[in-house]
Amino acid sequence: MKILSAKQIYKAHQATITNQQITELDLLERAGLQIFNWMHMRMQGAQVKIHIFNGIGNNGGVGLVLARHLLEHGYNVANYVVNYSKKRTDGFLKNYDRVKKLKQWPVLLNEASEFPTDITADDIIVDAIFGIGLNRGTTNLVNNLFAHLNAIKAFKLAVDIPSGLYSNKVPNNLDHVLRVNYTLAFQSPKMCFFLPETAIFTEQWEVLDIGLDPEFMHAAFGAQLIAKPEVLPMYRMREKFANKFTYGHSLLIGGSYGKIGSIQLASKAALVSGCGMVSALVPECGYNVLQSSFPELMVQNSSNNKLLNEIQPKGHFNVIGIGCGMGTDEITQKAFESFIESNTLPLVIDADGLNCLSRNTELLSKLPEMSILTPHKAELERLIGSWTNDFEMLKKAKDFSTQYDCILVLKDAITITVYHKEVFINTTGNTALATAGSGDVLTGIITGLLAQGYDPLSACMFGVYLHGKTADIGLQDTGYQSFIASDIINYLPDAYMDLFKQPEQPTPAEEQAE
Repeated sequence: MKILSAKQIYKAHQATITNQQITELDLLERAGLQIFNWMHMRMQGAQVKIHIFNGIGNNGGVGLVLARHLLEHGYNVANYVVNYSKKRTDGFLKNYDRVKKLKQWPVLLNEASEFPTDITADDIIVDAIFGIGLNRGTTNLVNNLFAHLNAIKAFKLAVDIPSGLYSNKVPNNLDHVLRVNYTLAFQSPKMCFFLPETAIFTEQWEVLDIGLDPEFMHAAFGAQLIAKPEVLPMYRMREKFANKFTYGHSLLIGGSYGKIGSIQLASKAALVSGCGMVSALVPECGYNVLQSSFPELMVQNSSNNKLLNEIQPKGHFNVIGIGCGMGTDEITQKAFESFIESNTLPLVIDADGLNCLSRNTELLSKLPEMSILTPHKAELERLIGSWTNDFEMLKKAKDFSTQYDCILVLKDAITITVYHKEVFINTTGNTALATAGSGDVLTGIITGLLAQGYDPLSACMFGVYLHGKTADIGLQDTGYQSFIASDIINYLPDAYMDLFKQPEQPTPAEEQAE
């Protein structure tokens, strides 16, 4: 699924109107009817009071379409118009007249108006005030209304986007945004749903198909959501006459005194991801530990007992993952620099490998093409510099990726993969992954996929998806708090198996209940 900008969505509207020979009013009708269908299917006529707050633009026009259909089906509807400007769109005015024909006159809210005080926690609030066209600060009337509604515990449903949010930037004042429980977005989710500063304004979201021109939508360039339909075609079937050499040899480099566990996690994850063979290069202190605790792993060590003082791997490898638990001691920094100077193999760089890079940015131009860097936010800032908001962070990440021809896996609650101007947003995972060693496991999974022959971009998207899916599956057994990094590896087979799992069909009794 693509994530399009507001400008692209407006172009999609025009293409739809032209190619399908409909009017803008018809498009608003489709949108409002889809929201009505969504609500009606869930409410089945329940007499909960529904308070619809309409703006005076096309989003308000959609809200009025919704109100009309709800009224025609006997729902208890209170209708309000937020009169924040003298300008009205034609879509608003015509739908306003249609509602009045049902003998309901919406309450006009002006600067001097008192806001409704009869909204209870059992009611529903529908936010149809602003849509994706918002591009300036909101008025005192709107800001005060938002504060009033945010204080009410009623379920809040936003039309297309929570009012006060922009589709392409962070609002100057986050207090001037409506916080909602659910957003029904038209045709495409909005980028603000996925960035930490703005994602907090909607707990959940869903996309409704309003029939925008399919050719335009297919051709449009935008960020991509990565879910099972996107990763399943990436999956590489195992060959009948394959052997361990068929699926590559990964080398994981890292570890230091007290942090050998990180390289163990990464190495085991690489093997469980399907890699044929895995080796590790660690300081001498990790040799016996790894040999005794992980019999499938082959181990090399540097001459220093506590630190990697030299990085000179021996053997044939397909890919190298480096940095987990490595430390940034001066001796290790020099060894890392020397390694980067001479290495030609595909690289996955994480943790202290990224920190070593940020200490000597001249090394960035010496990385193999499409090297994979997996920073969390602090590591990313050391690489690309600071930013003022998440949208600027994403732009700087794209510029950095383009400049150095590398792939950035931006680890966060929602992990985003960036390659040049392309953006891929993962849909799996939850807060159970907020645990020590989670990033080490991800490094191992991506390294293992690369060794098996996945192209770098697919390895990142597929690896991040599988990594997150383990937490979605394991959560049922462990809960959020007790899920640890080793569990990611333990549930990795289940994440693979889930790729081919068919949705459960309802029983006849369940179908009848629906």
